[in-house]
Amino acid sequence: MTPTLTRRAFAGVSVLLAPGWAQATSELQRETRALMGTHVRVLVPGRRDDVAPALADCWFQMQRLEALLSRYRPDNPVAALARAAGRAPVTVPVELLAVLRAARERAEQTDGAFDVTVGAYRDWHFEAGATTNVPSARRLAQQRPAVDWRAIEIDGSQVLLNRAGMRLDLGGIAKLPVLAAGLQALRRHGVRDALVDGGGDIGAMGRLDGRAWRVGLRDPMAPQQLLGAVSLEDGWIASSGDYERSFVRDGRRYHHVLNPRTGWPTEGVRGLSLLAADYRVLNGLGAALMVGGGERTGWLSSTPVDGVIVHAEGRRWQSAGLAARWATG
Repeated sequence: MTPTLTRRAFAGVSVLLAPGWAQATSELQRETRALMGTHVRVLVPGRRDDVAPALADCWFQMQRLEALLSRYRPDNPVAALARAAGRAPVTVPVELLAVLRAARERAEQTDGAFDVTVGAYRDWHFEAGATTNVPSARRLAQQRPAVDWRAIEIDGSQVLLNRAGMRLDLGGIAKLPVLAAGLQALRRHGVRDALVDGGGDIGAMGRLDGRAWRVGLRDPMAPQQLLGAVSLEDGWIASSGDYERSFVRDGRRYHHVLNPRTGWPTEGVRGLSLLAADYRVLNGLGAALMVGGGERTGWLSSTPVDGVIVHAEGRRWQSAGLAARWATG
């Protein structure tokens, strides 16, 4: 008999827990905090007293890394790079260097469809509570010359944004390393089974009561529903979509995934989910595929990534390997 599932919905996916599994575990610790502009949840099987130190370190490491990489803080290296843009290099921490190197590699692979310098389009605001105005085409054209990943210069530990007005937006590539830092902290404390859920991005290690974690992929055409559930064991899911961090003006939806070449939100893809064993092969691909209109699936052919892409008209593309990942029962 297929167990009834309870759905804990977040931005792009849902963690599905069968009640029978949860009851079989003596305890399942669940903690949720606001982080990276979304709600991050950590699930760890075990007694509270046994896993509390691991959970504390998990949150500490994720919050520490978010503070370094966020574009919303005035006192971190990302802000310092923006202030020095076009003038002088800045010495940055190794964690930021690693993210910037990964961003440059993804930008080169995708012909600039992924570009962290979209932060120069600074008049867009999608965060909760922000004033949601639509920038003028003239304003976006003025900012466009500052958008070019090739203008990020890295020399040892020094980084220069070599054009005035350049700003970084690492949202498309920083979240997975932050979640990975949380899982690594848990592992250092001896935790072998855990799941971190960061608003559409999920990392899992081990199992829950001897079974792979079950994760539901949200349907971008009807976000209150799921496309289905996949099994996840020692792996990652990265999701992107136009249904979260968005607003509507004059009947048109504007969302946070921007086309670097135009400054306007992407069109053609409502959402997608990508799966891989290593988060590094996923990082930045979701945004790039949305910029590419979902037609550049060749970017996935040379990587061990499975996924599903839902186009604006409802057409769905699915990788050949995804069929084996759908959970049943």
